[in-house]
Amino acid sequence: MFSRPVSTAVRCSRSFTSLVPAEHAFINGKWTRSNDGQTFPVYNPSNGDKLTAVADMTATETKEAIKRSETAFKEWKLTTAKERSMILKKWHNLLISNRDELARIVTLEQGKPLSDSQAEIDFGASYVEWYAEEATRVYGDVIPSPTRDSRILVTKGPVGLCGLITPWNFPLAMLLRKASPALAAGCVVIAKPSEDTPVSALAMAKLAHDAGVPDGVLNVVTASTSRTPDVGMELCQNPKIASISFTGSVEVGKILLAQSASTVKKCCMELGGNSAFIVFESADIDAAVSGAMASKFRNTGQACIASNRFYVHDSVYDEFRDKLVATMSDKLVMNDGLEPGANIGPLINSASIDKIKRLVNDALSKGGRAALGGACCPDRQGNFYQPTVLTEITENMAISQEEIFGPIIAIQRFKSEVEF
Repeated sequence: MFSRPVSTAVRCSRSFTSLVPAEHAFINGKWTRSNDGQTFPVYNPSNGDKLTAVADMTATETKEAIKRSETAFKEWKLTTAKERSMILKKWHNLLISNRDELARIVTLEQGKPLSDSQAEIDFGASYVEWYAEEATRVYGDVIPSPTRDSRILVTKGPVGLCGLITPWNFPLAMLLRKASPALAAGCVVIAKPSEDTPVSALAMAKLAHDAGVPDGVLNVVTASTSRTPDVGMELCQNPKIASISFTGSVEVGKILLAQSASTVKKCCMELGGNSAFIVFESADIDAAVSGAMASKFRNTGQACIASNRFYVHDSVYDEFRDKLVATMSDKLVMNDGLEPGANIGPLINSASIDKIKRLVNDALSKGGRAALGGACCPDRQGNFYQPTVLTEITENMAISQEEIFGPIIAIQRFKSEVEF
């Protein structure tokens, strides 16, 4: 079954979270408004309700955050590995003790089922715990010298100010994965979370500060869609930023790499994918269906590692399709993420809905067929799209060439490996 009616108990969002005050970002250890007082709204993708508003920062406030971070770095880089480790351990403990509230924040602003959000908190916190331990294991090296009168020693130190730009699909885990090693190494952070999910990042920063992370060491600059390009450009082109880390689309990654080139920054890019799922004629079809369910529908298909292109051998094509449709119809429950039993939530925003519509309609117009789903959910609010199975897919369809990022399985038929 795909849809159950949402209860009115989760519709009220006036009291969103006590961890983060409305209309602020987090700079230099303080809740900070934008210079012009502008804010932007954060919505619940399950029903369209406004959850809160956060500060809409510009390049000017980003420069101020960088300036504050530069000052903080002078002291933070002098702390011992043990001191940083102890702070990160306290941070980890606070993340775990606030697990339920953090998971609720993630579900409300991102839409994923609450159980998935709870798993994300555990997953993200594990990075903090890991790097808290690794902070004390950053060893140097001694290299044999080619001459008798010299000694070669290698020591390691922090690179400096790090600009972290994170996505909305795993808003807490992705930022924790980037920020915790930076802090463990003695670096300082200016984070720019997605405009769709900024509250998770702000809550994380608040708990870090409570754990003892000094003012200016971990900053969160929030910005709307219209102001994000200027904030990103400032992070990439400001010579005081030593490193840029980004998780997101290939297109945006290319832009950030180009902007970072003028100051020759260290860059770490985790960009989109178009993973293949291949079912050969010798496959255990029940196991293949189980694998397809696990690899596709996590976070409603909104993951860069989600399987996109499904290639199924002609001899088992019909069996795989029929068993997949039956399993999806039986196992997938689409609903508000706070509702018990939900395992498929909404897409993040209306732009994602429009993209899925475009890909599905293009496939259907070129000979594809919908064995299941294939449409939005007009009977309910929010950004919901039916879990869908498309068959008779070919390479000339856009859905075969683009990252889907939604609950769509598009199956192509093949007869020989040489077709790949």
